[in-house]
Amino acid sequence: MSEITLSVTGMTCGGCVNSVTRVLAALPGVQNAVVTLTPGQAQVTYDPARIDRAAMVQAVVDAGFGISD
Repeated sequence: MSEITLSVTGMTCGGCVNSVTRVLAALPGVQNAVVTLTPGQAQVTYDPARIDRAAMVQAVVDAGFGISD
């Protein structure tokens, strides 16, 4: 397993945190996702053989949030 921290933009409340957590946790290959509002981050534990950063970023963007590099 690998870990990555994504900087998530556009989250303003606990509902946003729950939405991002739910979207990331539903992806195949993601074992765990811990999302915090302040700072806006998602700490993701994942299997790099099953999913890559680009797919996680796309899922967050598709949910209506942004990623800052």
